[in-house]
Amino acid sequence: MGNALWGRLSVEVQAEVDSLVSSGRNVQAIAVTRERAGLPTPCLHECVDLLDQRFQVLRQGPMNS
Repeated sequence: MGNALWGRLSVEVQAEVDSLVSSGRNVQAIAVTRERAGLPTPCLHECVDLLDQRFQVLRQGPMNS
């Protein structure tokens, strides 16, 4: 996935975010993303964009992630 914010997250955090997105826990996914992305802290808009992208990828299935 070609998202700079996604690339700032560890594999473990990426899995956690995907799990939260998959279960509809978007607020928690945004909080985890903001807390674990490091500095500079991503803005809310960046996190929402990332979650939208992850939702699309997860909806398409594992072959496209």
